[in-house]
Amino acid sequence: MIFVGDDWAEDHHDVHLMDETGKKLATRRLPEGITGIGALHAMVGAHTEDPEQVAIAIETDRGLWVQALVAAGYVVYAINPKAAARYRERHHVGGGKSDPADAKMLADLVRTDAHNHRPVAGDSSQVEGIKVLARAHQNMIWSRTRETNRLRNALREYYPAAVDAFEDLDDRDTLAVLGRAPDPATGARLSITQLKAALRAGGRRRYLDATAERIQASLRTEQLRAPQEIADAYATTTRSAVALLVTLNTQIDQLENQLDQSFEQHPDADIYLSLPGLGDVLGARVLGEFGDDPERFAGAKSRRNYAGTSPLTKASGKKRAVVARLVRNKRLYDAIDQWAFCALTHSPGARDYYDERRAADYKHHEALRALGNRLIAILHGCLKHATPYDEHTAWAHRQSTAA
Repeated sequence: MIFVGDDWAEDHHDVHLMDETGKKLATRRLPEGITGIGALHAMVGAHTEDPEQVAIAIETDRGLWVQALVAAGYVVYAINPKAAARYRERHHVGGGKSDPADAKMLADLVRTDAHNHRPVAGDSSQVEGIKVLARAHQNMIWSRTRETNRLRNALREYYPAAVDAFEDLDDRDTLAVLGRAPDPATGARLSITQLKAALRAGGRRRYLDATAERIQASLRTEQLRAPQEIADAYATTTRSAVALLVTLNTQIDQLENQLDQSFEQHPDADIYLSLPGLGDVLGARVLGEFGDDPERFAGAKSRRNYAGTSPLTKASGKKRAVVARLVRNKRLYDAIDQWAFCALTHSPGARDYYDERRAADYKHHEALRALGNRLIAILHGCLKHATPYDEHTAWAHRQSTAA
């Protein structure tokens, strides 16, 4: 068996090869790309011809380099950087650190502690594509939220009437009107006809008169005014913010359409969509983060642990505490939290489960986390048996127990 430590950087990899006794076989700095991966294959090939006899530890689970290692048949372990740092401290307490030393440390780690780590999941390229789209879609939404908050802060400095007039600053009505009237003076002069034209250009087709009258009344209310020079400067920044938000809205819609199409083509999509509270976007996020490797999770417990919904017990002597799991896939945890909330209105069993937790003095998000933990177990069972969700099967045992 050959053990390889790969300490990666943006443009190079420090690799260290050792045998089962820990003896160094080779060490070298390789460039990123085809040349580097070819050199690594040559280094490994000098000691074994069977790729299954090669275990590689690297502090990432994605990228072209990792994909090439997996495709070559090596057993690749993605080591959490925090776990690698703790392992380094086991043997070197002085605080010294270098790339070649980290490569040796990773090789030692996979030689002695591989049983405590899981190999890189064998997810399909289809689900990897779904994850890329789902994360990009979520990143766009986060970017829109940041830009909306910046716009709100700017408007409060010189144009408070606009903040009062529009509930959602990234809404099409808001952007259509602010694009034509980015300053309070222009906004106050807008007629009903001009407002209707702006709303119509933004895409509104219904309730034009009522909406225009409401916006006009808000924009014409007496407000504190900033000096003209400051108002003009803020108006310029508002035009830019509006243009940026319009673009973000367009790109989010396009990404969402592509995400829907990719998700619905996946073989597991019907199972995910059968679960209460999961639609195309949220289902795609959950699928993308969990992956579709059937061997990745040994059971529902490991799937829950990965999502971060299962509680964590800390016990020492007479002290014992059960706390939330903070080391987790944050994107997946966010999706599970939304899923649990949406399930409340789509599943009587989920609603009852949540209400029981609330009656037991759980806070709202604690009850959602408990519900999400239960939903993950249900999802795991559905995937394991290739069976769509059934409300009675999922919750009947709890109803009979309560009775």
